[in-house]
Amino acid sequence: MVRYLITFSYDGYGFNGFQRQDDKRTIQKELEDALTKINNNEKVEVVASGRTDKGVHALNQKAHFDLDIKITEEKLKMALNSNLPKDIYVKEVTKVNDDFHARYMVEAKEYVYLINIGEYNPLERNYIYQYNKKLDVVAMERALKYLEGEHNFKSFSPSDNTNEDNYVRTISQTTLTRDFKNPNLITITFLGSGFLRHMIRTMIGTLIQVGEGKKNPEDIIEIIKKEDRKAAGFTCPPEGLYLKNVFY
Repeated sequence: MVRYLITFSYDGYGFNGFQRQDDKRTIQKELEDALTKINNNEKVEVVASGRTDKGVHALNQKAHFDLDIKITEEKLKMALNSNLPKDIYVKEVTKVNDDFHARYMVEAKEYVYLINIGEYNPLERNYIYQYNKKLDVVAMERALKYLEGEHNFKSFSPSDNTNEDNYVRTISQTTLTRDFKNPNLITITFLGSGFLRHMIRTMIGTLIQVGEGKKNPEDIIEIIKKEDRKAAGFTCPPEGLYLKNVFY
């Protein structure tokens, strides 16, 4: 048996998230079905670096799995892409040690969120959040820096998130940039040790309230201290969110 690590991208629009669910189209199901077929119909379990929600995209998601058959990395990549739907693409296949774990060995993840503050664009509606109103980007950038560091991020996690017993995470770097060719496109980047369910989308919603003038940048400090979901802003829709990189 050989363990493999894959790097893959997907368009999250047509899926009900990453995790396998009964009678629903998910990325995990598509990968496992393709791999089982390649593995002489012996069931294959795929373990990803983490789950993404319905509608969230990935540029460089990572996952590991074990195969019984002998196959080169290049041939496995070709076999996977020929058996996967067109909204998933395997970019790289690498053999790894038997003790490698795609989830537990993650050192950092990088996410980006895209916002259009210009005119509504129906062609981008599933890939960029169509906010379509002006925002105070300078204030948002100031607020963003208060999210950096090690904090308890319970205020940015759903109140029904009973699966978590530790809300402490470290955000090591954040950036807010605007596209020179399209200044109405805002890209917000988070690099961190890990992220809670809906955490990034709720941080973005809170930053938007700062950009609207409904909150001050310094309010982020108190929101974090309160450890109360009601203190933070709204949860932005998933279509603007991308898992960009996973680091080991």
